[in-house]
Amino acid sequence: MALVLWLVVLRPLPVPWVYDTNLTPLASLRSSTGWQVVGEFLLLAPLGVLLPLAGGRLRAPWLPSFLRTTGASALLATGLEFLSSWTPGHVLNVDHILLAVIGVAITHLALVPGLRRLLRDRRPQVRVPVPAPGAAPATAPAPAPAPKVTALVGPPVARARAYAEPTPPAR
Repeated sequence: MALVLWLVVLRPLPVPWVYDTNLTPLASLRSSTGWQVVGEFLLLAPLGVLLPLAGGRLRAPWLPSFLRTTGASALLATGLEFLSSWTPGHVLNVDHILLAVIGVAITHLALVPGLRRLLRDRRPQVRVPVPAPGAAPATAPAPAPAPKVTALVGPPVARARAYAEPTPPAR
């Protein structure tokens, strides 16, 4: 309850010399320059590559990966825009969120499938020699013998413990 009251009290009030929040999608694009729009596209664009490749899965299906990436970037962009609206002179603008998420989505679709394919192709592959036509089929080499495993038998060795054991009470 105190947190809600704190948020309501400290929220900046609208004043006549600052624009009010923009909650209408694509309404502020008329007053923006091309460089501002490009900057909004590129703001979170690296996440379009970094988020899907951070898990290291090279064979992930593209649609779930795309949805996870755009969903995470939408949450992050919304949080960043909400936090930045607390600074003086910056008002909440839904266009910033939309353009950042579109930039992440475009980056993801443009780069991630090719990067995953490139990383999959760089993995070493086992090559089987193919005999020349007309040559006698080669026999498979004999498998190497399995290594001998010997068990060590003796008194148990004291191991270092992560936590100290309680000492029994003295009688």
